Amino acid sequence: MSNKAEFRHVSVLKDEAIELLSLKDGGRYFDGTLGGGGHTEKILSKTTSATVYCTDLDERAIAAAKDRLEKYADRLFIYHDNFKNFAEIFDGEKSFDGILLDLGVSSPQLDDRSRGFSYVAENERLDMRMDERQNFSAYDVVNCYEEKELERVIREYGEERFSRQIAKNIAEERRKSPIETCGRLVEIIDRSIPFKFKRDTHPAKKTFQAIRIEVNGELEGLDKALYAMADKLSPTGRLAVITFHSLEDRIVKNVFKDLCTGCTCDRRLPVCVCHRTQKCIEITKKPVVAGEKELKDNPRAKSAKLRVIEKI
Repeated sequence: MSNKAEFRHVSVLKDEAIELLSLKDGGRYFDGTLGGGGHTEKILSKTTSATVYCTDLDERAIAAAKDRLEKYADRLFIYHDNFKNFAEIFDGEKSFDGILLDLGVSSPQLDDRSRGFSYVAENERLDMRMDERQNFSAYDVVNCYEEKELERVIREYGEERFSRQIAKNIAEERRKSPIETCGRLVEIIDRSIPFKFKRDTHPAKKTFQAIRIEVNGELEGLDKALYAMADKLSPTGRLAVITFHSLEDRIVKNVFKDLCTGCTCDRRLPVCVCHRTQKCIEITKKPVVAGEKELKDNPRAKSAKLRVIEKI
């Protein structure tokens, strides 16, 4: 079976993101979250001479994308790396006309139960590593973190109101034997949450999100990377970011607001003393969300938000 068949991911807000990047032939673009290659393919197919540079942590995604994008190989450059290393990867190189980040988890990572991302995986080992070269996994978070630290992760990254009880029950269970599988963790979480709070969504959803964020350091350094990318944009170049939960969206929103803010001095002052310079303008005053058709075809697009800024 080919990599193309093994790694099928539907890119969210693909048309909207590419349209708002305002592509041009001969342009230089960066897709920091290659995934299945959907966004990158759109950029390459809509231009004749643009080049796209990409990063991804998932080796399986890279292999599938290379297969899918083989006919564009002369205009495509892929790095098995974290987009947060953007400044180091492209140090000293030319600027970019457009940069895109899709911060969601790829569908194959959730659907392939052997990856240990999903709360429906049952007997699969807890894992959740996007980069399988990494030793640290969900197993380590669940079995090695002190109870208070585990509670903090679940509360902050999962925004789970029952984080304390979940962490307490995890600590009690792992004293009996290590918690190795997704199914056993789900069972612990399920009995930690009162029934009336389990009606609208899967009881383990928030906790699994929290552990995944911790394992992959998804929020750490995101703001720094966004500033580095904005600095590397050409004049009128655009930075587009798709988020999937409030924590990362808040970071993106705050960074974009900062980049689009100029002098904050009292207008009565004769000269500026804050020395702030506006670097970008907002292209999306409000985040772009998926339309009815996309939501019907891909329910995972429900929480997606697209924000775009343009370099002055």
